[in-house]
Amino acid sequence: MSIKANRILYKIYFNKSEIEKLLIVSSLFSFLLLSIKIIATEDFVFLFLPWNLFLAFIPYYLVKRLMNNTGWIESRLKFFLIFLLWLLFIPNSFYILTDLYHLELSKDSPRWFDLTMIFSFAWNGMLLGILSVRKMEMVAGLFLKNRNILFFLYPVMWLIALGIYIGRYLRFNSWDVLMNPFSLFTEIGEMFLSPFKYTYAWGMIFCFSIFITLVYLSIKKISNSFSEKFIN
Repeated sequence: MSIKANRILYKIYFNKSEIEKLLIVSSLFSFLLLSIKIIATEDFVFLFLPWNLFLAFIPYYLVKRLMNNTGWIESRLKFFLIFLLWLLFIPNSFYILTDLYHLELSKDSPRWFDLTMIFSFAWNGMLLGILSVRKMEMVAGLFLKNRNILFFLYPVMWLIALGIYIGRYLRFNSWDVLMNPFSLFTEIGEMFLSPFKYTYAWGMIFCFSIFITLVYLSIKKISNSFSEKFIN
């Protein structure tokens, strides 16, 4: 292997944290399953999964860059702009869970295989979302000081759930904020102005926001409990 290839491999994998290495391996496993399905069945219907996983990496990349550039955090304007951009893309990380809806799309492979493949992508996306929210929570803690972090956490999770609904049912994407803002905000505004007309939507948003908050807090508590155990 050439020196250039070694450097690229080191940059992509070996200089990453342990959790990032695990995410890379887990993502490669997801791509392997998808490749096997395409080769075995010549069915390309699930090619949207890699794209959705790529979108899930964007908010993680943004918050990682934010934490590596303290000047962006110290500048309220830069932090606010990065935070808005992060907030725009973070729903994509949890959105992949709803790709399980597509389990019925393929009939040419065992159900257990399709379930494993789709859930592996969803799991990677959700882990990216949890890590991304955790990093942003740590940054937000610098501004919230002694306030309860739930005042930051649950509104973010609620907005994530709203974003999931907008993407899955209203069929808008993150970039529609710039490309198609009138239609996007018109439909969102109608949901707020006529809440009883959209009980299905608000029910889904409420349930999803509670669910992802509980998942996040559970993983966070488990991680903290192991750390406290080894420290004590």
